[in-house]
This record gives sequence, C-alpha cells and structure tokens, in this order.
Amino acid sequence: MNRLISIELQKIWKNKASKVLTLTYFILLSFIALIASIKFDLGIFKFHLAEMGIFNFPFIWHFNTYIAAWLKFFLAIVIVSMMANEYSYGTLKQNLIDGLSKKEFVLSKFLTVILFALGSTVFVFVMSLILGLCFSSYNEFDVILMDLDYLLAFFVKLTGFFSFCLFLGILVKRSAFALGFLLVWLFIESIARGVLAFWVFPNSNIDEKITQFFPLEAMSNLIVEPFTRLSVIKTIGTQMGVENVKDYSVDYFSVLIVLVWTFLFVYFSYKLLKKRDL
Repeated sequence: MNRLISIELQKIWKNKASKVLTLTYFILLSFIALIASIKFDLGIFKFHLAEMGIFNFPFIWHFNTYIAAWLKFFLAIVIVSMMANEYSYGTLKQNLIDGLSKKEFVLSKFLTVILFALGSTVFVFVMSLILGLCFSSYNEFDVILMDLDYLLAFFVKLTGFFSFCLFLGILVKRSAFALGFLLVWLFIESIARGVLAFWVFPNSNIDEKITQFFPLEAMSNLIVEPFTRLSVIKTIGTQMGVENVKDYSVDYFSVLIVLVWTFLFVYFSYKLLKKRDL
C-alpha cells in the first residue's frame, strides 16, 4: 500500500501543474484565517466578522468545513489531470508492463484520493482549532468537541467528489473533457431538480426525497449552508417575521448515500479499465 501511494505522489510532485495546484489549494485553505481580519467601519455601521461568532466553538467546525469544501475544485483538477497524464505520457501502460495489475492501479489512485481528503480534513481541523482557541467566546472542552461530525462529513464529501473525478478521468481520458463532463452533470442534476420541484411535484417535498440520491446533491447535503445559523441573521429573520426551522446537523443518511456512490465510482473505474484495451 505504501508503495502504491509513493508511486502516485512522485507522479504528482514531478508534474509542475499538479504541484502548483496542490500547493495553491492548501494555501487558499489557510486564507480562511484572514476572514478574522475583515472589518468595516462606516460611521455608525461597524462590521467585524470575527465578532459575529463565526469562529466560536462549535459553530467554527460547520463554517470552516463549508467554506473549505468550495475549494475542492483545485484538487479535482489534480485528480482528473492525474488520470489524463497516465494516458498522455503512457505511464499507465508502462506501469502494467512493470507488473502493476489494473486492480492495484485503481487502488493506488483511490488511495491518493483518500490521502488528499484526509490531508484536507486534518488541515481544516488544525486551522479551525487554532482559530477557535484564539477567537471563540466558548473554550470549554466539551463545547470544543461538539459538532466534530462536520469534519467526518467534510472527509466523506471530498472522498466522494474526488472518486467521481477519478471515474471521469478514466472514462473520458482528457482532463478538459472530464471537467466539462463534470459541469454538464452538475447542470443535469440542477435541471432535474427544477423539473421535479416545479413541474412534477410542485406542492410537496417528494422532489427532495428523489434528488437526495443524486451524487452531487448527496454531497451537497452533507454540509448545509451555515450563515443563517448565525445569531445576527436569526435576529434579522425574526424581526422580519421569518421563522428558521432548517436542520443544520450532519445527515447520516446522506453520508451513507455518498459512501455508496464512492464505492460505485471506484468499482466502475476498475471495471472500465479492466475492459479497456490499453
């Protein structure tokens, strides 16, 4: 297993574009800390994000994982390019000639996916812990440990998304087309949601029960938006007569759905590679 991961990391590190994108991803993740320095002082109107409670425990786990998840597209490019380069440079065929089985090849890619997701999760955990200890109004140990399941949801979300990108990279062979297919699939899901919500089931939530099984929708459902959870937003909503009944907790049924999709993406990646004449 260590040998497989070592081979993949060497390929990524020796590719200048992949190396730059990976470093850019983790640098941008660290920029979340700069949110604490955002201040607006316009006379009577003063706005300081850190004082709004976004870095309070346990809310910080929700906020940071949600924001960090948007940056996953940088590593998605790396994953897709990683597969495209295998075809372009002939390293896939060479690896198979050198004795690496197709099963081991797919496993090596999936282990890289796991490593990226795990590394991102640990990075977000450490960064959030430091920010929380610096800015949070609540530093009790039991409060700090609350809502850590957002980190689990973050890890599962990245693993599922990167596995999807891996499958597309094997399916399409070209990084640009694979990323294009990803966008097309996003549009397909969006259109399907709209049709089900406004035309087929306009007066019920049956559309949500159906679309929760879509791969990208299931990943999106893992971590819902955190902004309306802030007390200042709730206060504004209450003054406007808007009652907030949204459930912000991690939906473990969505976790299960994404895990099933992850298995399917990896399984079909192997089946596709197994049948393909290289």
